[in-house]
Amino acid sequence: MLFRVARKWVSGTTCKDALSAARNSNKRGISAILNFLGEDNTDNNSIELTVKEYSLILDFINKNGIDGSVSVKPTQVGLKRGYEECSHNLRQISKKARSLGKFMWIDIESFEYVQNTISIYLDLFKENSSIGVALQSYLRRSASDLLHLLEEGANVRIVKGAYRQREENAFQSMSEINSNFSKLTKMLFEDKNRNNIFAIATHDPRLIDNAIALSEKFGTDRRKFEFQLLMGIHNELKEILVKRKFKTSEYIPYGNQWLPYSIRRIRERKRNILLLARSILQP
Repeated sequence: MLFRVARKWVSGTTCKDALSAARNSNKRGISAILNFLGEDNTDNNSIELTVKEYSLILDFINKNGIDGSVSVKPTQVGLKRGYEECSHNLRQISKKARSLGKFMWIDIESFEYVQNTISIYLDLFKENSSIGVALQSYLRRSASDLLHLLEEGANVRIVKGAYRQREENAFQSMSEINSNFSKLTKMLFEDKNRNNIFAIATHDPRLIDNAIALSEKFGTDRRKFEFQLLMGIHNELKEILVKRKFKTSEYIPYGNQWLPYSIRRIRERKRNILLLARSILQP
């Protein structure tokens, strides 16, 4: 029964399920971002299998003509074991993605991993410009991190944040988080030296409207940014964005680790319980 609920925002347990969901997204004019679920891996076999899984899904995306990319969590490929191991494994996936002409996102995780994630990303970005990293608007350090990333010409995705953090490191109120999200979004649109892409990853219509207004104010090329939303949430909003000719992507997770992912999504914000209930009731 829990899995039936989780299927609203998890495509299934296999890459076949993920590809099926990706095809459905493409039919609706939406790009797919595939994520093999899992994090905090410390077992060597699990880490190796994860790296192979991303290589496999990239091959499938390429062979099946899917308009899509992959998104990887650093701790699922060894960051909890060590910087060098994670860097090596992410580089393997990055090289595979580059060889196939596919984009690769690096997810951001809890505060303790942020600095290493950004450092690894910047090293990989020197070798592969088709790679991006996420920043969380609820972290107090994100504005500083974004300035640094903009100086390097990085591809950046702005999200609100899905991990519980101490007040010294993160804003606690939704108004502060939203305010910082808007600030980071404005920084992206204001960047006059931007050659690469960026992403606004939120389901909040007000933040999306704000991004659209900024794109019009600064005359931003619509090919340079996109909106990213989770699978199964606010499908009607995705359709509206597509109709308005904005590039839209759907984050499609799959794998056996669907339960912890779903629990974190619900814990992330109380509002997600309402979003989930709404998505279940949608035809």
